[in-house]
Amino acid sequence: MENSKTAMISIEHSKESAKESILYSYKHGFSGFAAVLSQSQAKLIADVPGVVNVVPNRILNLHTTRSWDFLQVKPQIVDGILSEGHSGLGTIIGVMDTEGIWPESESFRDDGMGKFPSRWKGICQEGNRFNRSHCNRKIIGARWYIKGYEAEFGKLSPSDGVEFLSPRDAVGHGTHTSSTASGAEVKNANFRGLAQGIARGGAPSSWLAIYKVCWATGDCSSADLLAAIDDAIFDGVDIISASLGSPPPLSTYVDDALAIGSFHAVARGISVVCSAGNTGPYPQTVINTAPWVMTVAASTIDRDFPAVITLGNNQTVVGQSFYTGRGLNKFHPIVYGADIAATNIDGTSAGSCDLETLNATLARGKVILCFQSRWQRSAAIASKSVLELKGAGVIFAQFPTKDVSCPWSFPCVQVDFEAGTSLLTYMAASRKPVVKFSFSKTVIGQQLAPEIAYFSSRGPSSLSPSVLKPDIAAPGVDILASWSPAASSKLLNSPQTKASPFNFKLDSGTSMACPHISGIVALLKGIHPKWSPAAIKSALVTTEASMKDEYGQNTVAEGAPHKQADPFDYGGGNVDPNKALDPGLIYDIKPSDYVCFLYAMGYNSTAIRLMTRVHTPCHKSVKFLRNLNLPSITLPELKQRMTVSRTVTNVGPVNSIYVARIQAPAGIDVSVEPWILTFNSTTKKLKFKVTFCSQLKVQGRYSFGNLYWEDGIHVVRIPVVVRIVINNHLYSET
Repeated sequence: MENSKTAMISIEHSKESAKESILYSYKHGFSGFAAVLSQSQAKLIADVPGVVNVVPNRILNLHTTRSWDFLQVKPQIVDGILSEGHSGLGTIIGVMDTEGIWPESESFRDDGMGKFPSRWKGICQEGNRFNRSHCNRKIIGARWYIKGYEAEFGKLSPSDGVEFLSPRDAVGHGTHTSSTASGAEVKNANFRGLAQGIARGGAPSSWLAIYKVCWATGDCSSADLLAAIDDAIFDGVDIISASLGSPPPLSTYVDDALAIGSFHAVARGISVVCSAGNTGPYPQTVINTAPWVMTVAASTIDRDFPAVITLGNNQTVVGQSFYTGRGLNKFHPIVYGADIAATNIDGTSAGSCDLETLNATLARGKVILCFQSRWQRSAAIASKSVLELKGAGVIFAQFPTKDVSCPWSFPCVQVDFEAGTSLLTYMAASRKPVVKFSFSKTVIGQQLAPEIAYFSSRGPSSLSPSVLKPDIAAPGVDILASWSPAASSKLLNSPQTKASPFNFKLDSGTSMACPHISGIVALLKGIHPKWSPAAIKSALVTTEASMKDEYGQNTVAEGAPHKQADPFDYGGGNVDPNKALDPGLIYDIKPSDYVCFLYAMGYNSTAIRLMTRVHTPCHKSVKFLRNLNLPSITLPELKQRMTVSRTVTNVGPVNSIYVARIQAPAGIDVSVEPWILTFNSTTKKLKFKVTFCSQLKVQGRYSFGNLYWEDGIHVVRIPVVVRIVINNHLYSET
């Protein structure tokens, strides 16, 4: 790095100007720096001896009560206090998916929290409306990073009240994710009367360290993110929670800031949990696919928010809504958006109630029925369009989903296409069709759950298809958690809504699923402090993570159409935290194995050494891709016969005998050798091989199965994914 800094001085012609150009020096987890350079300067730096790569700053995006009870996570109380190990006590969660935190929230009070550990080296960085007093025995550290963001977009001014140049949260996202992972218990929490109950995080005794790398625009600089990870490693966090990333095309692992930073964190025993992305339900959209991170998909819980639409003939249609405001208790005329199109606007655009497509006179005072279209998919846009024309409300018909996308601040009810079509039938048969809405209410236990959310990004990985992603699914739909009052006050802009800023909010996204896993990882770390990040991931994925809903039916993945969920939707399944505490067997991985994985990916050896700072003798053998000791087996190119190996470590009873059971993918013969594993006081690790042989003579789609190891107490399951390839021609359908 010294050579490159010397080159910077030469390029800038002075130490002073070179110093001004350098944004960050990375020194704790990895070596390098971030600087503002022209393209020609970047090329000159790239040619300096010792500089392996110059990577452009990338802009990443954020991905955004009942959920912990649904997962049956109940922190154990002993003698009136939370017991160690069952509440995350002793662990530090570094929240990096964040636009900061609202420290005054009840979720972050420090009642009963002990003093932070002596190993903690973090700071409480001051700034706009945030000083050292805002840290406590719950929030033990807070930092903010803006140099990379401002180098990309220019100076950010806090004078307009949209943002705080400090760890304070102006948007709500960071407060929501932090409280989901580790918030204290808050009674009578609710969002405008909905989802009322006790809100808490999964690991309420964990300490929180906040690293604000994202800003009110929703953008996050990769240079800032690397600086945050570098500091988090130095500070001493145990878990990094990162609900952010870039959509495909994915950068190589040696060029991706999150992959680089997380590698060094994992090499130091820090578990890194990432969101899978919100571009589902399409295949190959999953992001954050490095094998050393935990990638989390979003699923539903058994809570919904029904609102009844009453027609003029006293028939009713049920949809979902977050609206609890005024103006619902009387009938209003209802019209279809396509029937009141503005001049020179086609019926399709008006039918979806896109902006500036409706006739203002004909929309005023009416409820508008809108149908989702290929070009206009948002209930929020439809509501904005109708609100601007002083309409009375919106009924938005769309594909079936549990995620409520209607805004809470305007009368809007979300229905499926079938219900929307029945409304059209009523309107056609009535001379003066009218409707009225009931208030939305909270109902628990009447929704089949969990289902994989429509928006949750799907596998296979477009970068490393031999690595199954996502790894696991967790609740991420309509999750209640703490919110920033500064953010909520900016949303109160509807004449129907007269309310004070709120402190809790319902939100959806893989951003909401990610901190659920982060909290569960803290629980596991509290009980098994010496387990590696790979061991913890294995425990979550293999312990019969549920592939079924609460009624024993196969989990469904929302999509077009809905289908039975598979490993590309949820990895190992929907997380089961209680079973993960005692997995029986684990699939462990050393950091050096990840280095060999990078070699097998075909990356430049010098780039790998500089990225990892590890000198590991590895061969560039593609066999290593399938033999990496992951808690899954994925063969994207099975041609005839193929054998893979795995090694399991016994973490259950010392004397244990496990027997293999195979649920073979369709059209594939599978055998295991040996099919019995015997552990004792001297034998704690055993290797086995799995051989796959295609029965088919034609190319097929991916097919799915499972490999089980059972000892009468534990059921250790890994998903198996295989695609047949003939004559080197890939079959692209999934």
